[in-house]
Amino acid sequence: MSPRTTTGAGRSGSTAYRGASNEAIRHHYDVGDAFYRLWLDPTLTYSCALWEAATDSLADAQRRKLDHLIAAGRAAGTERVLDVGCGWGGLMRRLLGARGVGHVVGLTLSEAQRRSIAAWAEASAEVRLENWADHVPSAPYDAIISVEAFEHFADFGLPRGERVEAYRSFFERCHQWLPRGGRLVIQTGVKGNNVHLDRAMVSDLLFVVRHVFPESELPWASEIMEASERRFELVSFRNDPADYARTLGEWLRRLLANRARAEELLGEERVADYERYLRAAVTAYERGHLGLLRLAFERT
Repeated sequence: MSPRTTTGAGRSGSTAYRGASNEAIRHHYDVGDAFYRLWLDPTLTYSCALWEAATDSLADAQRRKLDHLIAAGRAAGTERVLDVGCGWGGLMRRLLGARGVGHVVGLTLSEAQRRSIAAWAEASAEVRLENWADHVPSAPYDAIISVEAFEHFADFGLPRGERVEAYRSFFERCHQWLPRGGRLVIQTGVKGNNVHLDRAMVSDLLFVVRHVFPESELPWASEIMEASERRFELVSFRNDPADYARTLGEWLRRLLANRARAEELLGEERVADYERYLRAAVTAYERGHLGLLRLAFERT
């Protein structure tokens, strides 16, 4: 059986998609921490920041984003929080440090990310190389936060019904892991309403799907809402495409400023792939082809 599928997980009893494979995730995230340090903020937070002022630094905007998500999940001061798609652990550290959480479990499919967190983690920080579909918690969670992992829960070209079923499986698991009134917070890119793409944008977005983020697909907002029905109530919603355009633009600026070193680490061709991806993504968010949702759900 493929690690991407499981039998009988869907309501119909058919094979249900489990999200991007370990190999697909590692293709992007395991190219080397040194490379990502060249253009991300010091915490290696690889997701859309939350900007306020023109004078904001990337680090300030990322810290504000983490605090926004923590507040939306009412996670501060709780005993146990789950971070699905924990990256290099920036949110985990914020939860444990400034926000006083007792224990945080982080899930990732990236071995490089797991090693990075394990290097500093103490007993209160538990990182697992594990798909959310395989996760069996030792106790319920007070809150669950997932930052830009949702994009990896369905493959490009998967029919809408199968995508919704995969997303519904995630919501059902989170429903099991939370008490009534517990919060699930999701930050994710989504398809935007401006679907009038020119040929260059179509080419660039297909390139990103095939060569940068294989086995991944952005959901429609309606698919997320449908998948959460009868399990969670949506309590807050914001769409911040301009914030992602600015974040991506800052990443691109930093990558170009460190291009010589980046090419030493990855090679000229791979760095050019990242440059194309970042440039295309800036344009896609600026034009409304893509959106960035920050959602808070409450378990019913």
